[in-house]
Amino acid sequence: MSDAELVLRSTRVITPDGTRAASVVVAGGTITDVLPHDAPVPAGARLEDLGDDVLLPGLVDTHVHVNDPGRTEWEGFWTATRAAAAGGITTLIDMPLNSVPPTTTVDHLRTKQKVAADKAHIDIGFWGGALPDNTEDLRPLHDAGVFGFKAFLSPSGVDEFPHLHQEQLTRSLAEIAGFDGLLIVHAEDPRHLATAPQQGGPRYADFLASRPRRAEDTAIAHLIAQAKRFHARVHVLHLSSGDALPLIAAAKAEGVRVTVETCPHYLTLTAEEVPDGASEFKCCPPIREAANQDLLWQALADGTIDCVVTDHSPSTADLKTDDFATAWGGISGLQLSLAAVWTEARKRGHGLEDVVRWMSERTAALVGLDRKGAIEPGRDADFAVLAPERTFTVDPEALQHRNPVTAYAGRTLYGVVRSTWLRGERIVSDGEFTEPKGRLLRRAD
Repeated sequence: MSDAELVLRSTRVITPDGTRAASVVVAGGTITDVLPHDAPVPAGARLEDLGDDVLLPGLVDTHVHVNDPGRTEWEGFWTATRAAAAGGITTLIDMPLNSVPPTTTVDHLRTKQKVAADKAHIDIGFWGGALPDNTEDLRPLHDAGVFGFKAFLSPSGVDEFPHLHQEQLTRSLAEIAGFDGLLIVHAEDPRHLATAPQQGGPRYADFLASRPRRAEDTAIAHLIAQAKRFHARVHVLHLSSGDALPLIAAAKAEGVRVTVETCPHYLTLTAEEVPDGASEFKCCPPIREAANQDLLWQALADGTIDCVVTDHSPSTADLKTDDFATAWGGISGLQLSLAAVWTEARKRGHGLEDVVRWMSERTAALVGLDRKGAIEPGRDADFAVLAPERTFTVDPEALQHRNPVTAYAGRTLYGVVRSTWLRGERIVSDGEFTEPKGRLLRRAD
């Protein structure tokens, strides 16, 4: 206790044991104790009394496309990490595309790390990529510290990151299972996509018909079969199809090593409300109907879906044309993910403890970051301070990500992030940022 530097005190602190009034003690960037609210402040420590604002662990977003280097006009480490920090996210794991080069070799990983090193306002880790022709690069990337490997089962949208055919998936998964790595998969079956109606144009209903649920369901079924065959760890990315949930639940009950994520836009936006021509709502797989959304929420509640991540995938505004067939597919949501999920969660009877479990605890566990994801001794002192009853209206021009395009424009959301802390240092408060203090993370050996 004599080494304590900081005490954060709140009437509402979310801990693994529940929400309680507490004083959180920090030394050397680490949480050293969680004391009663009225405990004496250790000698030499600075007290930050947060009143009734909620102190929660910094969020861990394991699905972010930073696009830097190569497509920095779409997004970059400086802007993406500022947006994340403004939204209470203290750790992100960067996807291996849409940067150029993609993170598919150790040399490419080093390139990306060099670019990120002095621009990171929060901590950053990296996924590797599994391509048809880089099987021999997978173990070296694993040894270099990537957190796992991203693969597509249908075209990715960028030429430098081709998808895996089924035999290529088998080969990659066999290699990854050999060192007990993690394969994370964009699961849509290309045969179902090819046979779906492809009309193009501004009608959202036509775009939705072009990405049917059965494309996800079929791809997930095959992935589960392969995971079972190799006793491999697999993770289903951005699940949007409620029809796949019984299959996933059965696989988990059988002991298949499968985890699943969904995204704020699938939980808060519905196909019925997407205006024609509004491609800021376009993503793949697509935002589906309200009844399907209800199934996703039920699966979060019962644990079939493990976690919620943004799949932040921005582009320049000119790529968001009014033709859903040709517009870039991706939702920009880093800064708004906590508020968006909390706004819908509270309507459905969930508490902030649930949101923390989905967006911090389980995402940290997914990638093995045992110093992140909870307020308890021994963890990094990463925090978000939230006023959960306050609301704000989304103004795209006020967001920190590079291009002011968002599907949440004009929506009123609950949950104002007052400040964000990284290893005991306040990195943003009321819109004011410090210089970058983030670190580059690697998978724990």
